[in-house]
Amino acid sequence: MQICYLLAFPDTSAPASPVAKAITGLKDAPYFQPVDVRIIPLGLQSLHVEAVSVTVLRQRLDDRVQVVEARFELPNALSADGIQHRQRIERGLREAFLPATYAENWLYEEYIVLLLSQIPQSPDAFIEQNAGILARFMRAQREVFDTAERDEILQSRVRYSKDDLTLVDWDGAVIISPSGDFQSDIELLKIGNYQLLRYRMLDQSIETSLHEINGQFKAREKSPLRPGPTRSSLRRIVNLRLELTLDFEHTDQNLLLIGDWYTAKLYHAIREELYLDNWKETIRNKLDTLETVIHIIQENFSLTWQGLMEQVELAGWIILLIGYFILFFMEIGVSH
Repeated sequence: MQICYLLAFPDTSAPASPVAKAITGLKDAPYFQPVDVRIIPLGLQSLHVEAVSVTVLRQRLDDRVQVVEARFELPNALSADGIQHRQRIERGLREAFLPATYAENWLYEEYIVLLLSQIPQSPDAFIEQNAGILARFMRAQREVFDTAERDEILQSRVRYSKDDLTLVDWDGAVIISPSGDFQSDIELLKIGNYQLLRYRMLDQSIETSLHEINGQFKAREKSPLRPGPTRSSLRRIVNLRLELTLDFEHTDQNLLLIGDWYTAKLYHAIREELYLDNWKETIRNKLDTLETVIHIIQENFSLTWQGLMEQVELAGWIILLIGYFILFFMEIGVSH
């Protein structure tokens, strides 16, 4: 049995190659490119992990995320010992490619895919006969699932033909293809995990921004001479919101899967299983919250500036009044 392990993590380093490629190899690709994601190849290499030969393909997507595609064979992949062996291989691959910073804060995505080209019966019959084993494989658990949970794990199925079937879940997938055409589906699973990670990165950026804004205003509360925001800080906050909005719109719009029924159908299943629409709504709500905060800051800035002008005007009148008193007493002294 062949295994494909996908690992995605943030990567904003300088591109290793100036040549960007498009997603290729999709089944029945239409006359126009359905997936608008720039891919920069980072190289192909082979290594041994846990006494298993692994072929690794590394790519950078949109100059933001690196995706590691690792292929290896594991004859006993569906057994309890095979699952443990697979997890040790995955751990070795994470240690080899995942930067420590993202490993510590869990800002990465990983996904496991079982690739099958020869099965003794029809795809549906094979899945039903091995339902419990496949469910444990996809969730990387040794425990036995109850019938309801097992059926939930195995329910999202997409067919390209009578003998082809792709089973998609949150943590993993099973691709059955007698012709061995796995790469087209793997490309879509990469894109799905890429988009999930991009939403998580945006969520983290918005949360960090809100905490920074809160910290800045708490610090300014201790400064009675400068109680409100400055023009420069307000400009930075507005620019940040614009950058996050553009980033969100790019992430949301760069996957226009049009013209290929199978690609669209499979990616719809991937979106549902990875809860991408839920993440999209969460990010949109947090951007609205950030917009509300900016309006409050702008109003606060306006009131602070107005209050400052009133204080300056009052101080001017006081100085003018003191000047009149001084002149008045000086004239009295001269007259005497």
